[in-house]
Amino acid sequence: MRLIRIPVVSILHGHIIDYPTPTTINYFWGFGSLAGFCLIFQIVTGILLAMHYTPHVLLAFDSVEHISRDVKNGWLIRYIHANGASFFFMMVYVHIGRGLYFKSYRNIALWYSGVLIFFLMLGIAFMGYVLPWGQMSFWGATVITNLASAIPGVGENIAKWLWGGFSIDNATLNRLFSLHYLLPFLLAGVSMIHLVFLHLEGSTNPLGICSKMDKVSFYPYFVYKDLLGFLAILVAGLSFYVFFMPDQLGHPDNYIRANALVTPTHIVPEWYLLTFYAILRSIPSKLGGVLCMGAAIAVLLILPIVGQFKIKSSKFNKVHQFFFWLFIFNAILLLYLGAQLVEEPYITISQLATLYYFSYFIVIIPSLVYLENKALSFTEN
Repeated sequence: MRLIRIPVVSILHGHIIDYPTPTTINYFWGFGSLAGFCLIFQIVTGILLAMHYTPHVLLAFDSVEHISRDVKNGWLIRYIHANGASFFFMMVYVHIGRGLYFKSYRNIALWYSGVLIFFLMLGIAFMGYVLPWGQMSFWGATVITNLASAIPGVGENIAKWLWGGFSIDNATLNRLFSLHYLLPFLLAGVSMIHLVFLHLEGSTNPLGICSKMDKVSFYPYFVYKDLLGFLAILVAGLSFYVFFMPDQLGHPDNYIRANALVTPTHIVPEWYLLTFYAILRSIPSKLGGVLCMGAAIAVLLILPIVGQFKIKSSKFNKVHQFFFWLFIFNAILLLYLGAQLVEEPYITISQLATLYYFSYFIVIIPSLVYLENKALSFTEN
């Protein structure tokens, strides 16, 4: 019998491998695929960790230490998972920044699915931060879950429902562990939908033009390009942190067993949540802080509506480039401020930085759209 060999490219024709890709895209377009690799790492290492983790307030901390000390290569799996979360957010933040700079939000379905992915990531990351049941895990969970009590009328009941009792206890830890285990699979599903929307509309490019002639097959050109980024950033970069600085991106207080009677001097979340934490703390009102923190994510949803630029790239708009990089600096400043004590001058600076954060989406971008489109219409006439 004669064997029929079917090449892989023909099997995947019209899908990922044969996907027409603009020739002008640079390495910033590879951070989406790098985020996908990070998600795979997190799911695989998370499943392995769950085999030895015990979601009980009396045993959780010891089970994490057992994984690090007694399970063969458990320390390696744990540190890949812990540092992999930080790298996952690094990839996603660069991916979002590239989308803002090159106005990728004009593809509404793709952008909205991306915002949903980001929202799920934040929730999953918070739940994972609680699981080691160290001091910062316990008190971080206390602060965040208490935010629900700010909702007028039903806030206290919602907080008790989240806790499964009158305070954070075993029921809370079990719920967070269950959700932290299940939601990444939902995140993977939404990521696949995100990829489908990308393939339906096609990738953007630095020039902001749409040309069917200026495209090549995704394989082999961009497969190798993404592979280089994978080796340089995820393999080399992540390995450096795992083997040489495994706790650099974490908090030392999480190596202290959770104690409800001893409050840490300064309660902070992981670094990738500090920007939103700074916005939360900058508002004097508890309810106002909660609303602003949620709005800091939800404001991304208005970009396809307010960002109707005729020129679909910031490469040729120096004014927009200035405000964009000022926004990036402002976000990094908020990240720094979120790790500082709640005192002056950090409070005032946080409030000013929060004001610019929202102004960029609500005031600056609509104003730039109006001025740019008006100038274009004037030159056309």
